[in-house]
Amino acid sequence: MDPLLSEIGLVLYPGVQSAAVLGLSDLFSVANRTVIEQGGNSAPRLRISHWQPAKVRGSVVRVFDSAPNALGQLAVLIVPPSLDAPISAQAATPLIPWLRGHHQAGVVMCSVCAGAFLLGETGILDGRHVTTHWLYTNDFHIRFPKARLNTDRLVIDDGDIVTAGGAMAWTDLGLRLVNRYLGASVMLETARLLVIDPPGREQCYYSAFAPNLKHGDSAILKVQHWLHAAKNQEIILAEMAELAGLEVRTLLRRFKKATGMTTGEYVQRMRVDRAKELLQTTKLPFDRIAWDVGYSDASAFRKVFQKIVGLPPNEYRKRFFISYQVRA
Repeated sequence: MDPLLSEIGLVLYPGVQSAAVLGLSDLFSVANRTVIEQGGNSAPRLRISHWQPAKVRGSVVRVFDSAPNALGQLAVLIVPPSLDAPISAQAATPLIPWLRGHHQAGVVMCSVCAGAFLLGETGILDGRHVTTHWLYTNDFHIRFPKARLNTDRLVIDDGDIVTAGGAMAWTDLGLRLVNRYLGASVMLETARLLVIDPPGREQCYYSAFAPNLKHGDSAILKVQHWLHAAKNQEIILAEMAELAGLEVRTLLRRFKKATGMTTGEYVQRMRVDRAKELLQTTKLPFDRIAWDVGYSDASAFRKVFQKIVGLPPNEYRKRFFISYQVRA
């Protein structure tokens, strides 16, 4: 009896990261070997395929197939990351009808990092919970304002749409799919064999605060520059409004429109980002760091830090502390 195969297709588009394509293919191959070891030759496994636009306009062809004689249909399509800038709308055009058609037919659509921009061009991300690399937050909001973007998350599983953040998050996505189609025990053994963390990381551990400075509101931009120069001094709303030449209510409204955050949220993220830098590069106690970034109450700042970063300060330091060795 032939095993049940779930086909996972990888989309080869202009600028696709070859390492992710090959890495995902290898990860799924390791999962298949694990399945056979655990359940025998009749156990369900994965069929791996690669797809790319053909010379004939509008068509997309399979250029690699790990089980060329097998029957069945695609279960999943993955748009891997790109090391180039996110794909343009024009470059995405040949793939849009094909991707949209497969999604309508019930295929689970996945992306990694900038690959989300290709899925975005199809319109299928409108109203859906998605993520991409944190560096692309502003660009993604501009191009796909109807998507519900959250770049604090590393992987967002929204059922028939699964998106992953950073360029190396293909490992997290791959394991998530192995877990879905082959089970938790196979996923954990695959992670153990490849010496990679099982799902559980979040992108907010790694992201830096990258505020929007290209919104075109010169008054708000002036306030932003002042906030970043203020460091640990007390932030007074009336002073911000006077600097911008605006009434307080007008400042609050225009600040939220320009940056996507309230003034309070902006200041919190700015201070947390500075605290992350100090935790990585110094051995200062957290109470001192809290004071240095503008908080007199270290306990309150500890709660703010964990809410935004997803880790308590001591755990963050353990993971990301950079030890500098001074040479004589």
